[in-house]
Amino acid sequence: MADRRFVLAAQLLLAAALLALWQALVAAGLLDPFFVSRPSDIARRIAAWIAEGTLWRHLGVTIEESVLGLVVGAALGIAVGFALARSPFVGSVLDPYIKMLNAVPRVVLAPLFLLWFGLGIWSKVALAVTLVFFVMFFNTYQGVRDADPVVIDNVRMLGATERQLVRHVLIPSALTWIFSSLQTSLGFAMVGAVVGEYLGATHGLGYVIAQAEGTFDTTGVFAGMTVLAAVVVIASAGVSRLERWLLRWKN
Repeated sequence: MADRRFVLAAQLLLAAALLALWQALVAAGLLDPFFVSRPSDIARRIAAWIAEGTLWRHLGVTIEESVLGLVVGAALGIAVGFALARSPFVGSVLDPYIKMLNAVPRVVLAPLFLLWFGLGIWSKVALAVTLVFFVMFFNTYQGVRDADPVVIDNVRMLGATERQLVRHVLIPSALTWIFSSLQTSLGFAMVGAVVGEYLGATHGLGYVIAQAEGTFDTTGVFAGMTVLAAVVVIASAGVSRLERWLLRWKN
């Protein structure tokens, strides 16, 4: 616990030092505030959004889209990863198609999703799902395949059913991989939602950033990105706590 507190203190000190340096460079005229704004201006803009109530409305939409994309993408990725890892023949047949789909740039899909699902939340959720799915799929697939074959054979010799094998051997083997990919998927889900909002929406932080960029409002762009970064850090900390609790049997 002491080590974690020391790391957190070091991280906060580093952030404070970087922000102070940024502010000092702008004050000294070495950086143009038109292009990079100021930390103090960004903080004031976020405070104004909070006071006006606009932040919570846009942030709520983005979080809703991100959570839905994360949940649906993770569920599909884990389910398909488990299924193909347990069916080597089917996995081999589908392998080139999965790699081909994974190679498709997601930004190319965003206009199609807007056309298919409209400007509402579902076009953003669909884009987030495509980003999350492959991360969760590949890690789950590898986690199940990495299960110790000796342990699997011994469990089968003891008369375990397929359900018991999955519950007591394969899931514990894949959990570390799944949680590792979940940390990455959090950011991807947020990226999918924000990119979708950026390309076409009426609400959300991506919409706010796009509007600020359209008027050359650098402070608004940085303020939106700061809020997004804070949300991802908080969510990631929550996932880390959940991971430590679920994997406490490994300690």
